Amino acid sequence: MLKRTPLHPIYEKYGARVIDFGGWELPVQFAGIQSEHHAVRRQAGLFDVSHMGEVLVTGPDAFRFLQRITTNDLSKLEDGQVQYSFMCYPDGGVVDDLIVYRFHGEEYMLVINAANIDKDIAWIDSQLSGDVRWKDISPETALLALQGPKAEPILQKVTEAPLSGLKPFHFRKDIRIAGIQALLSRTGYTGEDGFELYVRSSDAITLWEELLKAGGDDGLVPAGLGARDTLRFEARLPLYGQELSPETTPVEAGLGMFVKPEKGEFIGRDVLAEQKANGAPRKLVGIEMIDRGIPRSHYPVYCGDVRIGEVTTGTQSPTLKKNVGLALIDRKYAAIGTEVAVEVRGKRLQAVIVPTPFYKRSR
Repeated sequence: MLKRTPLHPIYEKYGARVIDFGGWELPVQFAGIQSEHHAVRRQAGLFDVSHMGEVLVTGPDAFRFLQRITTNDLSKLEDGQVQYSFMCYPDGGVVDDLIVYRFHGEEYMLVINAANIDKDIAWIDSQLSGDVRWKDISPETALLALQGPKAEPILQKVTEAPLSGLKPFHFRKDIRIAGIQALLSRTGYTGEDGFELYVRSSDAITLWEELLKAGGDDGLVPAGLGARDTLRFEARLPLYGQELSPETTPVEAGLGMFVKPEKGEFIGRDVLAEQKANGAPRKLVGIEMIDRGIPRSHYPVYCGDVRIGEVTTGTQSPTLKKNVGLALIDRKYAAIGTEVAVEVRGKRLQAVIVPTPFYKRSR
C-alpha cells in the first residue's frame, strides 16, 4: 500500500496524475510539468510536500546532540532561524540532508526526506546521548510550499502577519493563514522566493483551496513533483539519492559551505575536514550537451577513453531550452570548458563542462 498525504482526496479534483514516489502516491503533474515550471518562474506554484518528515528534538542537551550529529554549526542559529545541514556517517557519506528549525535552545524541528524517515529516525535514536528526546510528528503535520515571484503578495492576501520583513531562512510560529494556525517559513526548493507552510494534517485541504482561490488572479497553479524536480535542478539544489547518497560526501557534491569542521567534533568530521582542506576525489559539475541528446541519471561520463564518472540528474531545461545535467566526476577533469562525452543508449555524445547553477533568479 502506497502512503498518502492529507491532500490526496482532492488530487483528482485538480487533475493530478499520480505516481509512486518512494512509497508515496504523489502528483507528478497537474496541468503539465512545463507549464507548472514556467508558472513558478513567472508567477507562483503551490506544492503538496506533506510527504516530508518532521521530527522534534527537545531537552537540555538537544543543542549539543544536534551539533554532534549534523555538519553545520548550530551555534550560529538564533530562535526563529532555519539552517540547511547534513547528517553523515563516520566515512563522510550522507545519511540525509535536512533543514533544522530552532524554536529555542532546547527545542528544534528537523525536516527530513520522505524516503529516509525510518532510516533517519533509527540513526538519530542510535546516536542519542544526554538528556534528549525525539518525536516523529510527520503523521500529524502537512506541508505546503508556495513558490514563485508572486508568492508574497498572494500569501499576504490571506494573513495579517507582515511578510515583507521575514528574511530567507527565518520563520514564525503560530501565524494565522486563512484562519488556520501555521508555522510559516521563508524557504523552498525551487530557486525562487517563497514560503513553506506547516499546518495540522486536518487543515491541509482547506488551506490548499484558500491559497489557490487567493492566487487565482495572480496566476497561481497547483504544481507536482515533475516541476519541483526541474526547478530544483536548474538552481543546482541537490536531491538525495542522486546528488547525495551514503557513497557521496557533501564536499564532493559542492556543498562544503554547510560543513563546519571548525565548530568541533561531529560525526564524519575527520574525512570532511580533510576533503575541505585538500579537495575531494570527485566533484559535482554542470554539463551541457554539444551533440543532440539528453543526459539522464546514471549515464556514464567519459574523457577520451577514460570513464570519469556519471550523470546524477539531467534533462532539457525548461527555462534555458538546453540539454544539461549534473555529473559527479573525477576532479582532475572538472575544469570549466573541459570537453567530455556522455554515453546515451550506447552512443557517446559530446558535452562540455559549464558553470552552475544553470538558473539564478534576479533579485
